[in-house]
Amino acid sequence: MSKMKTLSLLSLLFFLGLNQQAHVTGDDNFVYSGFADSKLILNGAAMVMPNGLLDLTNGSVRLKGHAIYPTPMRFRGLSNRTVQSFSASFIFGIVSPHPSNGFTFFISPGKNFSDALPTQYFGLLNDQNNGRETNHIFAIELDTIQNSEFQDINDNHIGIDINSLHSVQSDSACYYDDRHGLLKNLTLVSGDPMQVWVDYDRVATLINVTMAPLNFAKPSRALISTNYNLSTVLTELAYVGFSSAAGKANARHYILGWSFATNGPAPAIDIRKLPKMPHTGSKDWSKVIEIVLPIATAAFILTVGGTIFVLTRRYLRYTELREDWEAEFGPHRFSYKDLLHATEGFKNKHLLGSGGFGRVYKGLLPRSSLEIAVKRVSRDSKQGIKEFITEVVSIGHLQHRNLVPLLGYCRRNNELLLVYESMPNGSLDKYLLNEDEKPTLS
Repeated sequence: MSKMKTLSLLSLLFFLGLNQQAHVTGDDNFVYSGFADSKLILNGAAMVMPNGLLDLTNGSVRLKGHAIYPTPMRFRGLSNRTVQSFSASFIFGIVSPHPSNGFTFFISPGKNFSDALPTQYFGLLNDQNNGRETNHIFAIELDTIQNSEFQDINDNHIGIDINSLHSVQSDSACYYDDRHGLLKNLTLVSGDPMQVWVDYDRVATLINVTMAPLNFAKPSRALISTNYNLSTVLTELAYVGFSSAAGKANARHYILGWSFATNGPAPAIDIRKLPKMPHTGSKDWSKVIEIVLPIATAAFILTVGGTIFVLTRRYLRYTELREDWEAEFGPHRFSYKDLLHATEGFKNKHLLGSGGFGRVYKGLLPRSSLEIAVKRVSRDSKQGIKEFITEVVSIGHLQHRNLVPLLGYCRRNNELLLVYESMPNGSLDKYLLNEDEKPTLS
């Protein structure tokens, strides 16, 4: 029985621990270290994942999403009608394989954004009311697309918006590292969790926006500071929340934790209880593909191109010229490839001599082991195609002891090649090069 009580007590404590993700501390302040059972007002594409992660866009295309604290906050005091000081902090992460719009943290007199447009309008305003003072909207935008319509400074910036998406002041996403005294860049779509602090001082009418990577203490120096009297903007009661509108599919805008307070600093978010960001292996894999794919494509093109070049060169090396009139002499035609191999590429060591009609090379046919002599008629030789044909026609018809036996021929481009039987007991070059006083073959 005691074991059952112990198990029940542990289960109760575990349940209570889960519910500590959404811990409301008062009417004028709250803190969420995760959003399980948070009771936020969600509409459009916004949703809370099972682990308590708030997803504003859920990978949808051109849809807007909103997550709003259910109770309006009082921004003006009962005795002093000026807007009170307030402070907000939130931890976010953006995962997007394509350029896509970011999201905003906003303060608005209402929670109905049905007329707002997606994409560059963040689901907050539209092309008709953008810039109107009657909007009474204050927002911090984290934008990942440079929109010339709003004169954005780049595609990775954070800005202060008042009644308009044309920021009154903005800067590239970065933070001041107090340990080294350096300004370091941040990439909003890196998929890494980051924290933003928004502070308004009603006495100095000063707005400060600070950001840093998760697990970094709040930097002592704000990234953006501007003077603006929000008493001219905010209503007495107003809602606080987030709005987002992705332009392309698979863009995810996550909120891990959120806190807010008036007349004091926002409660600290318990980083230990934050839900985990989804595995970003696909993002890392997309980076690998982005690097490897061009290299692989270039290598493939070079390989294919090289193969085509080699095959073409090989084809051209062995290509021959054939005409219709040669059909009857087919059995006496040698392939250029065989003659090339027989003479080892017409190397000089096989050269028997040269004369007015070209050079003569000694060779050995690889298949029959027959010794031959190949006469390459030079291009500038006076022996033209007519004489060449005359010699070809005589193949197999003339036999005489003073005639070198003509075995066949080959034609390649402008080259004329005659194949003779080798004469081991005679001077072959004298016959083929016409060096005797009485030429035996022309």
